[in-house]
Amino acid sequence: MQITNKEDSNLRSFLNYLLVDKGLSKNTAKAYEADILSFFRWLINKDLEYKNLQEEHINQFISFLFQKKMKSSSVNRKISSIKSFYIFLVKRNFIKNSPLNDVVTPKQEKYLPESMSEDEVDKLLNSPNVANKIENRDKAMIEMLYATGMRISELVNLKMTDVDMNRCVVKVFGKGSKERLVPFGETALDSLKEYLSEREQSSSKEIFLSNRGKKMTRVAFWQRVKIYLIRENLKNSISPHTLRHAFATHLLNRGADLRSVQLLLGHSDLSTTQIYTHIAKQRLSDVLKKHHPRG
Repeated sequence: MQITNKEDSNLRSFLNYLLVDKGLSKNTAKAYEADILSFFRWLINKDLEYKNLQEEHINQFISFLFQKKMKSSSVNRKISSIKSFYIFLVKRNFIKNSPLNDVVTPKQEKYLPESMSEDEVDKLLNSPNVANKIENRDKAMIEMLYATGMRISELVNLKMTDVDMNRCVVKVFGKGSKERLVPFGETALDSLKEYLSEREQSSSKEIFLSNRGKKMTRVAFWQRVKIYLIRENLKNSISPHTLRHAFATHLLNRGADLRSVQLLLGHSDLSTTQIYTHIAKQRLSDVLKKHHPRG
Protein backbone atom coordinates (compact mmCIF):
# COMPACT_ATOMS: atom_id res chain seq x y z
CA MET A 1 0.00 0.00 0.00
CA GLN A 2 1.13 3.54 -0.75
CA ILE A 3 2.38 5.41 2.32
CA THR A 4 0.12 8.41 2.74
CA ASN A 5 1.81 10.80 5.12
CA LYS A 6 3.05 14.38 5.21
CA GLU A 7 6.02 13.44 2.99
CA ASP A 8 3.74 12.31 0.17
CA SER A 9 5.10 13.92 -3.02
CA ASN A 10 1.66 14.88 -4.34
CA LEU A 11 0.75 16.54 -1.08
CA ARG A 12 4.04 18.49 -1.04
CA SER A 13 3.45 19.58 -4.63
CA PHE A 14 -0.08 20.67 -3.75
CA LEU A 15 1.08 22.73 -0.76
CA ASN A 16 3.77 24.41 -2.88
CA TYR A 17 1.08 25.17 -5.46
CA LEU A 18 -1.03 26.86 -2.77
CA LEU A 19 1.90 28.98 -1.61
CA VAL A 20 3.47 29.88 -4.95
CA ASP A 21 0.69 29.77 -7.55
CA LYS A 22 -2.29 30.70 -5.39
CA GLY A 23 -0.39 33.09 -3.13
CA LEU A 24 -1.96 31.75 0.07
CA SER A 25 -0.35 32.39 3.44
CA LYS A 26 1.71 29.76 5.24
CA ASN A 27 -0.97 29.48 7.94
CA THR A 28 -3.65 28.80 5.33
CA ALA A 29 -1.48 26.19 3.62
CA LYS A 30 -0.89 24.54 7.01
CA ALA A 31 -4.65 24.39 7.57
CA TYR A 32 -5.05 22.60 4.21
CA GLU A 33 -2.25 20.24 5.17
CA ALA A 34 -3.82 19.41 8.54
CA ASP A 35 -7.18 18.65 6.91
CA ILE A 36 -5.64 16.40 4.27
CA LEU A 37 -3.39 14.58 6.74
CA SER A 38 -6.39 13.78 8.94
CA PHE A 39 -8.02 12.32 5.82
CA PHE A 40 -4.86 10.31 5.08
CA ARG A 41 -4.89 8.85 8.60
CA TRP A 42 -8.48 7.74 8.12
CA LEU A 43 -7.56 6.11 4.80
CA ILE A 44 -4.69 4.19 6.42
CA ASN A 45 -7.05 2.82 9.07
CA LYS A 46 -9.44 1.74 6.32
CA ASP A 47 -6.60 0.28 4.22
CA LEU A 48 -7.49 2.60 1.33
CA GLU A 49 -5.39 4.59 -1.14
CA TYR A 50 -6.39 8.13 -2.01
CA LYS A 51 -5.80 7.57 -5.75
CA ASN A 52 -8.42 4.79 -5.93
CA LEU A 53 -11.40 6.20 -4.04
CA GLN A 54 -15.07 6.33 -4.95
CA GLU A 55 -17.76 8.75 -3.84
CA GLU A 56 -18.99 6.24 -1.25
CA HIS A 57 -15.63 6.41 0.52
CA ILE A 58 -15.89 10.17 0.84
CA ASN A 59 -19.40 9.82 2.25
CA GLN A 60 -18.06 7.31 4.77
CA PHE A 61 -15.40 9.81 5.81
CA ILE A 62 -18.06 12.51 6.26
CA SER A 63 -20.08 10.14 8.45
CA PHE A 64 -16.95 9.41 10.47
CA LEU A 65 -16.42 13.14 11.10
CA PHE A 66 -19.99 13.59 12.30
CA GLN A 67 -19.63 10.58 14.57
CA LYS A 68 -16.80 12.51 16.21
CA LYS A 69 -19.34 15.26 16.98
CA MET A 70 -17.68 17.66 14.55
CA LYS A 71 -19.70 20.72 13.50
CA SER A 72 -20.88 20.93 9.91
CA SER A 73 -18.76 24.05 9.37
CA SER A 74 -15.63 22.08 10.32
CA VAL A 75 -16.69 19.13 8.18
CA ASN A 76 -17.26 21.42 5.20
CA ARG A 77 -13.83 22.98 5.68
CA LYS A 78 -12.14 19.58 5.64
CA ILE A 79 -14.07 18.43 2.59
CA SER A 80 -13.25 21.69 0.81
CA SER A 81 -9.53 21.14 1.48
CA ILE A 82 -9.68 17.56 0.25
CA LYS A 83 -11.69 18.58 -2.81
CA SER A 84 -9.06 21.19 -3.71
CA PHE A 85 -6.38 18.51 -3.38
CA TYR A 86 -8.23 16.20 -5.77
CA ILE A 87 -8.83 19.01 -8.28
CA PHE A 88 -5.06 19.55 -8.24
CA LEU A 89 -4.45 15.81 -8.80
CA VAL A 90 -6.81 15.80 -11.79
CA LYS A 91 -5.17 18.89 -13.32
CA ARG A 92 -1.75 17.26 -12.95
CA ASN A 93 -3.12 14.05 -14.59
CA PHE A 94 -2.33 11.95 -11.54
CA ILE A 95 -5.94 10.71 -11.50
CA LYS A 96 -8.70 10.91 -14.11
CA ASN A 97 -11.66 11.91 -11.93
CA SER A 98 -12.21 13.27 -8.46
CA PRO A 99 -14.34 11.15 -6.11
CA LEU A 100 -15.76 14.41 -4.72
CA ASN A 101 -17.38 15.63 -7.93
CA ASP A 102 -20.91 14.69 -6.86
CA VAL A 103 -20.49 14.65 -3.09
CA VAL A 104 -23.14 16.74 -1.32
CA THR A 105 -21.62 18.66 1.56
CA PRO A 106 -23.65 18.98 4.79
CA LYS A 107 -25.82 22.04 5.29
CA GLN A 108 -23.89 24.52 7.35
CA GLU A 109 -25.27 26.28 10.39
CA LYS A 110 -25.48 30.05 10.10
CA TYR A 111 -23.50 31.77 12.82
CA LEU A 112 -23.95 35.51 12.98
CA PRO A 113 -20.78 37.23 14.15
CA GLU A 114 -20.95 39.17 17.39
CA SER A 115 -21.33 42.89 16.73
CA MET A 116 -21.72 46.11 18.70
CA SER A 117 -24.24 48.92 18.51
CA GLU A 118 -23.07 52.38 17.52
CA ASP A 119 -23.57 53.54 21.13
CA GLU A 120 -21.39 50.69 22.41
CA VAL A 121 -18.66 51.55 19.92
CA ASP A 122 -18.81 55.20 21.02
CA LYS A 123 -18.33 54.14 24.64
CA LEU A 124 -15.32 52.04 23.69
CA LEU A 125 -13.77 54.76 21.54
CA ASN A 126 -14.21 57.39 24.25
CA SER A 127 -12.92 55.21 27.08
CA PRO A 128 -9.12 55.74 26.71
CA ASN A 129 -7.73 58.78 28.52
CA VAL A 130 -5.64 60.56 25.88
CA ALA A 131 -3.67 62.38 28.60
CA ASN A 132 -2.15 58.99 29.39
CA LYS A 133 0.53 58.04 26.85
CA ILE A 134 -0.41 54.36 26.67
CA GLU A 135 -4.12 55.03 26.44
CA ASN A 136 -3.49 57.67 23.78
CA ARG A 137 -1.88 54.92 21.67
CA ASP A 138 -4.76 52.56 22.41
CA LYS A 139 -7.31 55.16 21.29
CA ALA A 140 -5.50 55.66 17.98
CA MET A 141 -5.45 51.91 17.40
CA ILE A 142 -9.13 51.42 18.24
CA GLU A 143 -10.13 54.42 16.12
CA MET A 144 -8.18 53.05 13.14
CA LEU A 145 -9.62 49.58 13.66
CA TYR A 146 -13.20 50.83 13.59
CA ALA A 147 -12.56 53.41 10.84
CA THR A 148 -11.13 50.87 8.40
CA GLY A 149 -12.54 47.47 9.35
CA MET A 150 -9.03 46.02 9.44
CA ARG A 151 -8.19 42.79 11.16
CA ILE A 152 -6.09 43.25 14.31
CA SER A 153 -3.23 41.38 12.67
CA GLU A 154 -3.35 43.89 9.81
CA LEU A 155 -3.44 46.82 12.23
CA VAL A 156 -0.38 45.81 14.27
CA ASN A 157 1.60 45.20 11.07
CA LEU A 158 0.95 48.70 9.70
CA LYS A 159 4.13 50.58 8.84
CA MET A 160 4.67 54.31 8.62
CA THR A 161 4.93 54.03 4.83
CA ASP A 162 1.50 52.37 4.64
CA VAL A 163 -0.44 55.48 5.69
CA ASP A 164 -1.09 58.47 3.45
CA MET A 165 -2.26 61.15 5.89
CA ASN A 166 -2.85 63.72 3.18
CA ARG A 167 -5.40 61.54 1.41
CA CYS A 168 -6.55 59.65 4.54
CA VAL A 169 -5.84 56.29 2.93
CA VAL A 170 -4.11 53.27 4.41
CA LYS A 171 -2.49 50.41 2.50
CA VAL A 172 -3.47 47.11 4.11
CA PHE A 173 -1.85 43.73 3.52
CA GLY A 174 -4.48 41.08 4.13
CA LYS A 175 -4.65 37.30 3.95
CA GLY A 176 -2.45 35.75 1.28
CA SER A 177 -0.45 39.02 1.13
CA LYS A 178 -3.28 40.63 -0.82
CA GLU A 179 -3.05 44.41 -0.82
CA ARG A 180 -5.98 46.80 -0.58
CA LEU A 181 -6.39 50.55 -0.08
CA VAL A 182 -8.86 51.63 2.60
CA PRO A 183 -9.90 55.24 3.29
CA PHE A 184 -10.45 56.47 6.85
CA GLY A 185 -12.05 59.53 8.41
CA GLU A 186 -10.77 62.67 10.09
CA THR A 187 -11.54 61.44 13.61
CA ALA A 188 -9.19 58.49 13.17
CA LEU A 189 -6.66 60.77 11.50
CA ASP A 190 -6.68 63.18 14.44
CA SER A 191 -6.16 60.32 16.91
CA LEU A 192 -3.34 58.90 14.80
CA LYS A 193 -1.59 62.29 14.55
CA GLU A 194 -1.91 62.84 18.29
CA TYR A 195 -0.36 59.44 18.98
CA LEU A 196 2.48 59.96 16.49
CA SER A 197 3.31 63.35 18.02
CA GLU A 198 4.14 61.54 21.27
CA ARG A 199 5.51 58.31 19.78
CA GLU A 200 9.06 57.61 20.88
CA GLN A 201 11.78 57.12 18.28
CA SER A 202 12.29 53.46 17.48
CA SER A 203 14.09 51.26 14.97
CA SER A 204 10.77 49.44 14.47
CA LYS A 205 9.10 50.23 11.15
CA GLU A 206 5.64 49.54 12.55
CA ILE A 207 3.46 52.46 13.62
CA PHE A 208 2.10 51.08 16.87
CA LEU A 209 4.69 50.24 19.50
CA SER A 210 4.64 48.50 22.86
CA ASN A 211 5.84 50.11 26.09
CA ARG A 212 9.32 48.86 25.23
CA GLY A 213 9.35 50.50 21.82
CA LYS A 214 8.86 47.21 19.99
CA LYS A 215 6.18 46.17 17.54
CA MET A 216 2.78 45.83 19.25
CA THR A 217 1.48 42.26 19.17
CA ARG A 218 -2.05 41.18 18.38
CA VAL A 219 -2.54 39.55 21.79
CA ALA A 220 -1.10 42.51 23.71
CA PHE A 221 -3.41 44.95 21.95
CA TRP A 222 -6.50 42.83 22.60
CA GLN A 223 -5.58 42.67 26.28
CA ARG A 224 -5.58 46.47 26.25
CA VAL A 225 -9.02 46.55 24.60
CA LYS A 226 -10.39 44.26 27.32
CA ILE A 227 -9.46 46.91 29.90
CA TYR A 228 -11.81 49.40 28.23
CA LEU A 229 -14.56 46.82 27.75
CA ILE A 230 -14.53 46.15 31.49
CA ARG A 231 -14.24 49.86 32.29
CA GLU A 232 -17.35 50.65 30.22
CA ASN A 233 -19.24 47.54 31.36
CA LEU A 234 -19.55 46.28 27.78
CA LYS A 235 -20.35 42.64 26.96
CA ASN A 236 -17.49 40.26 27.57
CA SER A 237 -18.36 38.10 24.55
CA ILE A 238 -16.74 40.66 22.28
CA SER A 239 -13.86 39.17 20.25
CA PRO A 240 -10.89 40.63 18.36
CA HIS A 241 -13.03 40.58 15.21
CA THR A 242 -16.01 42.41 16.72
CA LEU A 243 -15.02 45.93 15.66
CA ARG A 244 -14.51 44.63 12.13
CA HIS A 245 -18.02 43.19 12.24
CA ALA A 246 -19.36 46.46 13.65
CA PHE A 247 -17.62 48.41 10.88
CA ALA A 248 -19.37 46.33 8.20
CA THR A 249 -22.75 46.23 9.94
CA HIS A 250 -22.91 49.96 10.60
CA LEU A 251 -21.99 50.75 7.00
CA LEU A 252 -24.80 48.52 5.72
CA ASN A 253 -27.25 49.94 8.26
CA ARG A 254 -26.48 53.40 6.91
CA GLY A 255 -27.01 52.47 3.28
CA ALA A 256 -23.64 51.24 1.98
CA ASP A 257 -23.82 48.66 -0.80
CA LEU A 258 -22.53 45.15 -0.23
CA ARG A 259 -19.90 45.30 -2.98
CA SER A 260 -18.25 48.37 -1.43
CA VAL A 261 -18.16 46.72 1.99
CA GLN A 262 -16.63 43.62 0.40
CA LEU A 263 -13.79 45.69 -1.07
CA LEU A 264 -13.17 47.52 2.19
CA LEU A 265 -12.99 44.27 4.16
CA GLY A 266 -10.79 42.58 1.57
CA HIS A 267 -13.12 39.61 1.07
CA SER A 268 -12.34 37.72 -2.14
CA ASP A 269 -15.86 36.29 -2.29
CA LEU A 270 -19.03 38.37 -1.96
CA SER A 271 -20.78 35.47 -0.19
CA THR A 272 -18.42 35.99 2.77
CA THR A 273 -19.63 39.56 3.11
CA GLN A 274 -23.30 38.63 2.80
CA ILE A 275 -23.39 37.37 6.40
CA TYR A 276 -23.51 41.01 7.48
CA THR A 277 -26.80 41.58 5.65
CA HIS A 278 -28.41 39.17 8.13
CA ILE A 279 -27.17 41.34 11.00
CA ALA A 280 -28.41 44.51 9.34
CA LYS A 281 -31.84 42.96 8.74
CA GLN A 282 -32.00 41.80 12.35
CA ARG A 283 -31.25 45.36 13.51
CA LEU A 284 -34.17 46.64 11.42
CA SER A 285 -36.40 43.95 12.86
CA ASP A 286 -35.39 44.89 16.42
CA VAL A 287 -36.07 48.58 15.72
CA LEU A 288 -39.51 47.74 14.32
CA LYS A 289 -40.44 45.61 17.31
CA LYS A 290 -39.20 48.22 19.77
CA HIS A 291 -40.68 51.36 18.26
CA HIS A 292 -43.68 50.40 16.14
CA PRO A 293 -46.97 50.85 18.02
CA ARG A 294 -48.06 47.37 16.93
CA GLY A 295 -44.61 45.81 16.78
